[in-house]
Amino acid sequence: VQPPEKPLQAEEWNRLRESFQSPEIFEEVMFNSMVRCNSPIDVAKSLLTHVAKNNGDIAYNLLLKYLALCVQQGQTSEIRDVYDIMKIRFKILESGAYNLLIKGLCNSDQWRMGLTLLEEVKKIMIPSRTNYESCIKAASRHQEMNLAFELYHEMLAKDLVPTLDVLQALFDFSRGMKGAELQKELFGVLLYLRENQIYPHKTFMRSIKLWFESIPGGNWRGHLTNIKDSGQCPVCHHQLEDSDLTEEEYNNLRERIIRDVIHGTDTFRKTSPQEFEAFQTFVENRLPFDIVIDGLNVSHIKPRRMQCENLFDAVNCLAKGKTRLLVLGRKHMLINSSNWKREVMKEMQNKADFFFAENISEDDAFLLYATLRSGKHCKFVTRDFLRDHKACLSDSLTRHLFRKWQRGHQIVLKKMFLSLFIQQPAFSYDCVVQTTGDTWHIPYKDSFEEKYSYQVPRKWLCIQQQ
Repeated sequence: VQPPEKPLQAEEWNRLRESFQSPEIFEEVMFNSMVRCNSPIDVAKSLLTHVAKNNGDIAYNLLLKYLALCVQQGQTSEIRDVYDIMKIRFKILESGAYNLLIKGLCNSDQWRMGLTLLEEVKKIMIPSRTNYESCIKAASRHQEMNLAFELYHEMLAKDLVPTLDVLQALFDFSRGMKGAELQKELFGVLLYLRENQIYPHKTFMRSIKLWFESIPGGNWRGHLTNIKDSGQCPVCHHQLEDSDLTEEEYNNLRERIIRDVIHGTDTFRKTSPQEFEAFQTFVENRLPFDIVIDGLNVSHIKPRRMQCENLFDAVNCLAKGKTRLLVLGRKHMLINSSNWKREVMKEMQNKADFFFAENISEDDAFLLYATLRSGKHCKFVTRDFLRDHKACLSDSLTRHLFRKWQRGHQIVLKKMFLSLFIQQPAFSYDCVVQTTGDTWHIPYKDSFEEKYSYQVPRKWLCIQQQ
């Protein structure tokens, strides 16, 4: 449906409605189309008026669509009017309406009304990440940084994960502002990136650099660089943190993971205790391994190839010298099929130990168990990020150790034109935000990625105080 270009009279709307194949949903389809085409507000308003005259009132979902159009165009007085109508007509609104209202008001000079609405939402539900971020950006834009940080902490306390966009706004709007407290807050954001192994993208990294360089009397200078393999920064010659865990840290982590993650509640949802016991016996009799491979995960690396060929390439690529490999497979791999050829499977089994689990087992627990039981040197191969298991580790220190261990032990397979190429993740230095007080080192990515990725960036921002 193409929306009209100018407001229509009642009979013109009626004619359009009658010519539409499903008249009962005409208004809804027309409003969707208006939002998509960003129609003038007076056109949308003439349809609303027509509906109100015909039906005596306007349904919630139509008001919501009209509201979306007003927010899209920043029509503040209309947004306020719709809010007044909704408040009278419906005692409680759902989250979609609140998201639009808060966003619309926060982007206007009436942004404090957005904050009032946030308080209203808190009484009936946990506000969404979008609600908080609209308010944080509005407060930052108006240089009310204390308020912005108060909302940011409140959001974290509710386990809402902020987008990089809102974190960047905190740096952008604090540029050139004085105050030790503000500085401490922004250092806190950098430590949040460290704690959660988040890598800023290039534009966010530039905002961080500009903020440091704008601190009044701070004398900070930022340079982009690549860290040497030895872990030394070529700009300030500082040695980055080692990626290795100490014996004590490693043993501590191993015990915690085996206790909380593997024997905790999450593993056996998808695998039977008997199967896991059989696996433990299998591993104990063959320890130690050098590399543990999540076979099913790796077999999907190149979608247009046979799965067994993908796995075969990976095994060949990793089976160098006396390297001992363990491949975690599934029982269906043993049945000759278009994806799993018996002779290829046989050849692989000459180069690696294979454990075939039931077809519904949870691989991660098997992967973690075999790798951690093999000792500090053992690496693992999967394209998963193992995010769920981090959530089972209750304290932040263990989570930090888990991530650090993962950064130094996860091998990521990269697709190449003909066969697989290995990217070893095992740097001798740790790839996270780090500081010594008068230097900061921040790893960053070239492009923005919504999904947090396990692939470790090679580019760094070095910031030092002159």
